[in-house]
Amino acid sequence: MPHVRLADGSIREFPETARVADVVAEAAGGNKKKRAIAAMLDGSTVGLDAPLPAAGEVTVEPLFAGDPRALPVMRHSAAHVMARAVMRLFEGVELAFGPTVGEGFYYDMRASRPITDEDLPAIEAEMKRIIEADEAFERVEVPRTKAVEIVRDLAQPLKVEHIETGLAEHPTLSFYRQGEFVDLCRGPHVPSPGCIGAFKLTNIAGAYWKGDANNAQLQRLYGTAWFSQEDLDAHLAALEEARRRDHRVLGKQLDLFTTSPLVGSGLVLWMPKGAILRSTLESFVRDELAARGYQPVYTPHIGKVDLYKISGHYPYYADSQFKPIVMSDDEQYLLKPMNCPHHTMIYKARPHSYKDLPLRLAEFGTVYRYEQSGELGGMTRVRGFTQDDAHIFCTPEQVEQEVEGCIDFTLKVLESLAFDNFRVRLGFRDPTSDKYVGPPERWAEAEAAIERVARRMNLPGCEPEPGEAAFYGPKIDFVVNDSLGREWQLGTVQLDYNLPSKERFDLEYIGADNAKHQPVMIHRAPLGSMERFVGVLIEHFAGAFPLWLAPEQVRVIPVSEKSEAYAQQVKAKLEAAGLRTGLDLAAEKLGAKIRTAQLELIPMMVVCGPRDEAAGTVSLRDRVDGDLGAMSLDAAIERLRDENARRAVRHKPKPLAMPSSSAAAAGGEDY
Repeated sequence: MPHVRLADGSIREFPETARVADVVAEAAGGNKKKRAIAAMLDGSTVGLDAPLPAAGEVTVEPLFAGDPRALPVMRHSAAHVMARAVMRLFEGVELAFGPTVGEGFYYDMRASRPITDEDLPAIEAEMKRIIEADEAFERVEVPRTKAVEIVRDLAQPLKVEHIETGLAEHPTLSFYRQGEFVDLCRGPHVPSPGCIGAFKLTNIAGAYWKGDANNAQLQRLYGTAWFSQEDLDAHLAALEEARRRDHRVLGKQLDLFTTSPLVGSGLVLWMPKGAILRSTLESFVRDELAARGYQPVYTPHIGKVDLYKISGHYPYYADSQFKPIVMSDDEQYLLKPMNCPHHTMIYKARPHSYKDLPLRLAEFGTVYRYEQSGELGGMTRVRGFTQDDAHIFCTPEQVEQEVEGCIDFTLKVLESLAFDNFRVRLGFRDPTSDKYVGPPERWAEAEAAIERVARRMNLPGCEPEPGEAAFYGPKIDFVVNDSLGREWQLGTVQLDYNLPSKERFDLEYIGADNAKHQPVMIHRAPLGSMERFVGVLIEHFAGAFPLWLAPEQVRVIPVSEKSEAYAQQVKAKLEAAGLRTGLDLAAEKLGAKIRTAQLELIPMMVVCGPRDEAAGTVSLRDRVDGDLGAMSLDAAIERLRDENARRAVRHKPKPLAMPSSSAAAAGGEDY
């Protein structure tokens, strides 16, 4: 008989036929005010209909409405309610999959006619009727052959195909029935739709059956669900703010970048203002590189396939690489997917002594990846991008000091750009996977080294995550929360004992003992991809960049036509001081010019009139703080130069209030 440990530490005995619901009911002691909607069974999220094991001891913890761990279960139930509502309103609906995702859910399907945004209110209304009826979710488990009969009788050809081709190893399958609606699903679900709180259908997108462009095209209906209307409202406000900050929209409005179908999907064209923004970031990084002893290098945009076979990138990343270019002599070349193999060849070009190390090579290197069209998105998912890449070749004794220096570099970059909220992810090898190269003992040494450094520096997070390593070594990823509360993996430091090995590039140095030794290689990129980083940066600041980073830092605004000559002199002096300066000579009133500068998110305005010209003064105006008062031109220049040189971020983005959510708990899912 199963023995169940409850939240209060007590252990109760239950019959072999008991389910989690029986445990929860006994724990509640007749208290009906708190209704459990799911449970944790030995750390796994389950529905209340889950059976207890026939014997042994288990721990059961009820999950109530409001517990973030129960959100994914509720959201998956909402996906089923949405599918049921669609089937009531449309004919010939064929269902595919309906999982939870991020902070919501979706269901892929196709109907006799395309579903449009105009249909969403009617679907929501039908969902409300289903929730109010509150018919229970009932789990039914049947043999696989019977499951095929059921979905065939339900006229669900996609489900038939999936059972016959994708679930051949399952002897039994489960369905969930709710009223007239029956769907193939492994669960879990909440007890009934009445447990679903506030919900909203958000958008419709295209999808392919099983994500394959060669398969049937479907529609994907997205929605979100929360325990309270307040949380839903906060989430919808965050979505609206995200749309306002969308870097694809702001990038066009602020004239930062563009794309062209004639150039190709996923290939970014940097406009002059965007190029200034990018080059400012690059100058910042280059100054730091020089101060930290890095040496600049350049490498070509292509390389022989043989180079990437030795490194392991080919075939490990074959699916995300462009097809080889075959030359007339049958030699094959690849568009460069990584910079590191090229840097190993620079290291190998001449002999090295331990006295030469560490050798730090840095490059803003452009690489190319073949991303599927449906995965491309503005600047954050592209096919060609430039990395602020560097590779350090050092002795084993120097590893921890060099890793610490890489982390310090990344922390300075994040601080200079007001990314104050981040965590560190230690990407370790998954021992059960065969995608990693090199012996386990080499991996153990590398993983231990980066964990020691991360903990010694008191970095937030620092929990090892198996399966997140690069194929050649463990890594430290900086996962940044932007002002919208979204996580982005930006900077990375990767420790590599494998590419320099005899099995790969056979790199060497002569040690103090006059013998040959293998160096260790450290891969690091504080920004990661320039395209992705700038895309995130645009949304983080909503296009309102700090003075040091703004393409146009200062705009000179004459009060009237009489002051235009003086305004020209002011502009010249600002530019001579190294400030990127614009001049508004439009035939408009002063207020209109100030509003234009505000809309264009210019950090500082310098207003000058006849009295200023006579006194050699200007009026300084901040984009956020407004009028800062009159001062001498020299004082204004000194103030602006100081803020620019310090790379100050005086107006940090305010984090948007986000409702609590959790991706840690597993939600219900289809097979």
